Amino acid sequence: MSLPAIWYLPTPAHTQRVFAPATYQRLQQNFALSANPGPEGYTAQQVEERIGEFEGLVSGWGTPPLSAEALRRATRLRIVSHAAGSVKHLFTQEQVDSQLIPRHFCVASANAAIALNVAEHTVGALIAMSRQWFEHARNIREKGLWHAPDLPRSGQYLRGAVLGMVSASTVGREVIRLLQPFDVQILVCDPFLSDWDAGRLGVQQVELDEVFRRADMVTVHAPKIPQTFHLIGAPQLRLLRDGAVFINTSRGSVLDHQALLAEARTGRILVQLDVTDPEPLPADHPLRNLSNVVITPHTSGAGQYGYHRIGEFTLCALESFFQNRPVIGQVDLKRWAQLA
Repeated sequence: MSLPAIWYLPTPAHTQRVFAPATYQRLQQNFALSANPGPEGYTAQQVEERIGEFEGLVSGWGTPPLSAEALRRATRLRIVSHAAGSVKHLFTQEQVDSQLIPRHFCVASANAAIALNVAEHTVGALIAMSRQWFEHARNIREKGLWHAPDLPRSGQYLRGAVLGMVSASTVGREVIRLLQPFDVQILVCDPFLSDWDAGRLGVQQVELDEVFRRADMVTVHAPKIPQTFHLIGAPQLRLLRDGAVFINTSRGSVLDHQALLAEARTGRILVQLDVTDPEPLPADHPLRNLSNVVITPHTSGAGQYGYHRIGEFTLCALESFFQNRPVIGQVDLKRWAQLA
């Protein structure tokens, strides 16, 4: 029996980033792999010209969207395994409705692998911000102060806290898992979270304002979709208690930055942003200079552990699909509009 023909679109640089050598070797052994020799990515026209030869496709960061012509020619294609996070740019809603769903097409994403890194960053930020490590370190290094009088010597840190979570997304659920040893009470606002899932996760479903009213710390994991634009603004931020920690690792557009600036300027909340709007923030943006705001340059998804899991997810999706087994990471095409 011949091996399934797979076209690998990402460049060698992408391969080195997300595939452990043994994982990529298994990909080569288990499939008739036609790999991009690099260093440049394929153009949309190049994809159109060759896509008809293959049963499976591996895409990644920088892969062009699949055009209507590419899908028309892809008569043998049955699966796209995305060696990255969001697949939203690959297809339009019309393509999903008119072509992918009727063809029982499989689209798989490795976003769960990236979620591992983002969740680690989130938990680290919860600890660092609540304990004000950055301020303590800055005072010691720059001011020579061992204990700054304006910084509390104790407080509500992560253990025993009430944590508010906006969206129990893939990242959010990994954060919930990592927080199990910390004895936290978790409040979640997510209209797509069922009561059964909330019970299984051990969280309490509440409305958005209640998350901000009750929580000691709030983390945001909502997708970037029209419904979440400026989901969080002045009414929610004003509800945060003094000393509360607010963390956004989702997308900058979910947060009204002018409202955040107004609230952060009071100095009463602690903010960690790994994403901003725009990104990067302009050099003269006042959020950059507030001592109670810590900004990282969209690095929460980075990390060798999660990156190499991307390669594993990508390969396992292909293996499972061609062995007629359930595909972990398969995208529910009927919920395409809700995808980040």
